[in-house]
Amino acid sequence: MTVNCIAVDDEPLALGLVCAFIEQTPFLNLVGKYGSAVEALGGLQQHKVDLIFLDIQMPNLNGIELARVLDSRGPAKPRIIFTTAYNQFALEGYRVDALDYLLKPFNYEEFLHAANKALAYTELVQKSNNPTPAIAAAPAAEPAPVVVERVEDDYLFIKVEYQLVRIALSDILYLESLKDYVKVFLKNSDKAILTLSSLKALEEKLPAKRFMRVHRSYIVSLDKINSITRNAMQIGKINITVGDQYKDAFNAFLSRWV
Repeated sequence: MTVNCIAVDDEPLALGLVCAFIEQTPFLNLVGKYGSAVEALGGLQQHKVDLIFLDIQMPNLNGIELARVLDSRGPAKPRIIFTTAYNQFALEGYRVDALDYLLKPFNYEEFLHAANKALAYTELVQKSNNPTPAIAAAPAAEPAPVVVERVEDDYLFIKVEYQLVRIALSDILYLESLKDYVKVFLKNSDKAILTLSSLKALEEKLPAKRFMRVHRSYIVSLDKINSITRNAMQIGKINITVGDQYKDAFNAFLSRWV
């Protein structure tokens, strides 16, 4: 697996260091280096780029602004690792979905740790886009139609502090929305996992037969419900109210057993 990348920094020494680190990393392929974000935009039109090592404080168009421009490309956008001397941009970097945030001066060990995240992410995307094809069986004399049932994954990847964290669906108790973030509560854990995401985005990734939106702020794992009252349910020690707009779907779920 090779990750095509570019480096962007208006400081020649910093740009040279990043390029040197890239060139000594076997799975990284440097396809361009640029002294400004504007130049980088031109380079992105010429090369297939998986990853950008991007400075933030640059004239005309800074790194955060470039990241926002690239957001319009959707899932096809290259991933970003910010390289900056200013730690006050960490939250902004998180909001534009950066893979990591390297604070200058950083060493090769720190650089390699961030690059490995990019490699893992690229491999994950490639596997999801190119599933292993099924091996065709030898045709019978009278071939019957074959029905392939989609098997849902039993885990979910969510972004937590610049890395993708794998969570088993069977461990999830419920999810709670907090403005731009979602807290994921797990069994056998007193501390929730916080991810920068919308509840709707996570709802679309969760299998509907196992999870249900019961409130504008909550998704619950159906097999983790301990008890149900008229307008609420209990999961562990928390009571979750069923919102008015979700009552019909929840009552339909209950009608299977009641």
